Amino acid sequence: MSPDRLAYMANQIGKFFAHRPHEAAVAGVEEHLRKFWDPRMRNQIVADLKSGAAALDPTVREAVERLGATSG
Repeated sequence: MSPDRLAYMANQIGKFFAHRPHEAAVAGVEEHLRKFWDPRMRNQIVADLKSGAAALDPTVREAVERLGATSG
């Protein structure tokens, strides 16, 4: 899947959690990605973020950084 498509999908999830306090929003996005995204999608968005290819909103970026810190 293209980095743009994954970023779009992740940012949509972030919008769903945007009404929550920052920490709860980040945790919500991270939990959603862990529960509902295929591991290949999670690995790809982490790699896209590390390479600079992922255009993520700040809350989503933080959630994906956490995914990358605990994956593998």
